[in-house]
Amino acid sequence: MTGGTFRSLGRPNYRIWACGAVFSNIGTWMQLTTQDWLVLTELTNHDAMAIGIVMALQLAPPLLLILWTGLVADRVEKHKFLLFTQAALGTLAVGLGLLVVTGAVRLWQVDLFAFLSGCVAAFDSPIRQTFVGELVGEEDLHNAVGINSMSYNAGRMVGPAVAGFCIAEVGSGWSFMVNGLSFFGVMVSLLFIRRDKLFRFERAKKNERNALTSGLRYVWAREDLRTILVMLFIIGAFGLNFPIFIATMAVSVFHVGAHGYGVLNSAMAIGTILGGFLAARRMNADFDVLLKGSVIFGVGCLFAALAPTYWIFALALIVTGMSSLTFTATSNSFMQLSSEPAMRGRVLAIRFAIFAGASPFGAPVVGWVANHFGPRWSLGVGALSGFMAAAVALLYIMHVRRQQGETQS
Repeated sequence: MTGGTFRSLGRPNYRIWACGAVFSNIGTWMQLTTQDWLVLTELTNHDAMAIGIVMALQLAPPLLLILWTGLVADRVEKHKFLLFTQAALGTLAVGLGLLVVTGAVRLWQVDLFAFLSGCVAAFDSPIRQTFVGELVGEEDLHNAVGINSMSYNAGRMVGPAVAGFCIAEVGSGWSFMVNGLSFFGVMVSLLFIRRDKLFRFERAKKNERNALTSGLRYVWAREDLRTILVMLFIIGAFGLNFPIFIATMAVSVFHVGAHGYGVLNSAMAIGTILGGFLAARRMNADFDVLLKGSVIFGVGCLFAALAPTYWIFALALIVTGMSSLTFTATSNSFMQLSSEPAMRGRVLAIRFAIFAGASPFGAPVVGWVANHFGPRWSLGVGALSGFMAAAVALLYIMHVRRQQGETQS
């Protein structure tokens, strides 16, 4: 298929998948927003570090399970396995919702459910991302990644606003309940997908030697993949801590309630949707895009840290959201398209583990900075991470061009 920002939607299987994903993404962002608000305002006395700990527990499993998640993704029938992971995630969301609705919830229970959800997501994410390739084929993979990002962040725009309404009008627990039900929308879409129309790629051999560590060896041998992972770690650890940034700025600096908090999350989502739109239009993924995305991310965080008013802060979040999506979508596409099909699950599992698992290192630090020096300084840490990642990309680009110059001479 050729041309068009939304060309992947011309594939019937992908169109069905995308429809189910929209509902799930809205529910997911409802839960994430409500979880942060619940911890910050109902279970603690505005403790930013407590949010950081919950984030760490939810994002640590991909790193802990890195040797298994990618190998499973490269071996299993993805369509069937996704039915299991979506059902498990939905059940966990409903379980936490029941605890909140009945008033029995405690902070340690939120921590426990966050960890369990992270364990399931560690297997779900690489399988879900590589499944997109089976839906659209390699030709439209970069475009589909961009559309996926738009869908995910459309949920980020709608979900927090709906969550703010739920928190204010009917209570926090119902956001978790709605999210639990939204996962069944994905399960329904999976049941309608025509498996005979899927694009089949080579799978990892069951008798492969040293299969658990082969993904690590493959990535380590690739300087381009190693460089992207370093950039992902820096920004993932210290830059993409927006639950902390937004919640603490909303409560401690601008003194707004649940509705105002939801609007800030939606502003962030507008930026990421714009970034997803640009990613879908872009025909390729390269290091120049990663460099520009990192620089703009750093500038956006710095702008947000210095924002004098609530609405200027919201505007800064749009810029930051657009640049963060440019960076993450481009890294995803580059690592998939430049990897062998039988290794993609392991490569994406490593990417997800580094990206998500970086948070346990950085989120508590960012939360500590917000508690002791103020939310604006924590955003300064985010800005620094963007500039550091840009420096890593620039060094790699200069190294490659120097090598090319030596080869030509």
